[in-house]
Amino acid sequence: MDHFSGRRYNRTRPEGRASAKSSKEDARMALYEIETTQHIMIGWAESTQQAREIAAQHYPHEDVVRLTKRPRDIWVISKGMLGVKGTSEPNDAARDCLARAKGDKVHAIRLYMLDTGADLHEAQRAIETNMSLGW
Repeated sequence: MDHFSGRRYNRTRPEGRASAKSSKEDARMALYEIETTQHIMIGWAESTQQAREIAAQHYPHEDVVRLTKRPRDIWVISKGMLGVKGTSEPNDAARDCLARAKGDKVHAIRLYMLDTGADLHEAQRAIETNMSLGW
């Protein structure tokens, strides 16, 4: 599923679009890391221009400050770097807050505190843990 638009596709070029390259590997869409002034997005795009357009569509008031074509098919976040220890299960309340906040961590923490009565430290841990689990 496309993280940005919710559309399903198989990461190959759409029907009717010919690739100049004949290799099956070359016909796949690239994974891009798009950093704006307030967010980091990861998604599939056919070109850097399309990646910029995706960012502009979802965060029109933010400037793209960095755009990187990832060298692999996956993007990995170290749980140790995030301070997540042990195994954790996704928290439905935290995921709901992240969805309502459209991925804005600070706003999601505030929503979590309001919804659950948690203190700042507990809310931050719940939101950040769920972000690392791919909410």
